[in-house]
Amino acid sequence: MKRSKALLLAGVLAAGTVVAGAGTGAAAGDPCAGSGPLPRICAQPGDLIDVTLGELHPTQAVLGFDQVFYKLGRYGSDRDEAAGDVNKRFDDWCETNGQKEAASAGPGATLGDPSSFSCAVPVGQETPKTIAAMKTAVVGPGGKLYLTDGHHTLTSFLEGPDGSTDLPIRLRVTDNYSSLSTPAFWQRMTAEKKVWLRDENNRPLGVDRLPDRLGITHFRDDPYRSLVYFTRDIGYEVPDGATEFLEFSWGSWLRGEHDASAYDLTAPGPYLDLVKRASKSMAALDADAVVDDGKTAAQLGRIDEWNGGKKETGGEFAKLGKPLSDPKPGKLAEALDYKARVLPVPACTTTVTGPRNGPLVVTSGVTCLDRAAQRGPVVVRPGAALVVTGSTLDGPLQADGATAVHLCGSRVSGPVVVTRSSGPVRIGGPGCTANTMDGPVVVQ
Repeated sequence: MKRSKALLLAGVLAAGTVVAGAGTGAAAGDPCAGSGPLPRICAQPGDLIDVTLGELHPTQAVLGFDQVFYKLGRYGSDRDEAAGDVNKRFDDWCETNGQKEAASAGPGATLGDPSSFSCAVPVGQETPKTIAAMKTAVVGPGGKLYLTDGHHTLTSFLEGPDGSTDLPIRLRVTDNYSSLSTPAFWQRMTAEKKVWLRDENNRPLGVDRLPDRLGITHFRDDPYRSLVYFTRDIGYEVPDGATEFLEFSWGSWLRGEHDASAYDLTAPGPYLDLVKRASKSMAALDADAVVDDGKTAAQLGRIDEWNGGKKETGGEFAKLGKPLSDPKPGKLAEALDYKARVLPVPACTTTVTGPRNGPLVVTSGVTCLDRAAQRGPVVVRPGAALVVTGSTLDGPLQADGATAVHLCGSRVSGPVVVTRSSGPVRIGGPGCTANTMDGPVVVQ
């Protein structure tokens, strides 16, 4: 990025608004004429804009859950504070906001209130390097914001100790396609590879399968995406000017080289062994070997020497494998510690998606409402189970004697009553995006 452009962006940030089109003599009636806060459709490439997490629309359907679990484990720990540092979530927020790392965060500081902590680089004094670390978005039809980088980081903020859809952050705009129709927008996004249209098994999917909001509940888990994260700086390095979805390209290649299902990814030993084997195969590639979609190993940051030329007992690999009991645990240990707190979800025997009108009575098996819009009461009979993810329930929910009830990332407009369950009841919590409840909740 040219220095003059970076300094211009920093000036835009100081105003805290989108100023694209201001002072350009635009015609009367033009929504982008004049100065002051302007609509999203006025944002231009390079503008830095204030957003909330609830405004953002994903451009991928999958995440590496273990990567998010590492972040959440670290965010929920007091290890950083005990060492005299600030919690890592403040460092990550400041970096994402273009302000390097956190400078201070006193007792009671929360990400939801940026005035409660400070960053090393004040607003308006950003540099090309700090701006380059920011996450990016594209302005789509109607001024909607589509996130093209940072799905894992921002999902971690949302699921963290003080996360919410109202949590503020700043993003850098890379493109404005707001004038396009919806079909033309997705055609352009696909052509320019700003959307990842593959599922957790690397199979193609349509844009209608993309989540409409952030939150771990709304994504599918791709273990190969997590695997790539743990091989960073061991088998590959993120190159300057890295393209969107670089890690997914590596994951696609690793899927054909290593069978992750043959390893116990809940135990540190087998998981670390998989990371070692995967990262060594990455580093062993020729620089011009094609990895995925025409991209070579060199373009994707293949490391020159495995683990930076160090033995297994040193370098990034040794750091990764440090146990939770170590004063500085490795990422893998923290990820697995958090992962152990995530309740397993029973397999669905019946799945409901899309709109559904009328009462729903679950008498047996496991009924899953996945991105459904249920209009009418829901009743779960003894011995049956209900799993609701990313859905809306317009009516009461009553479960008596159920074997399990999971309610994640959903909105319920009626009362919720759960009694005498013989199995787990999960309404939010680890791995379960918070719900919006518009009525009373009773759990006995």
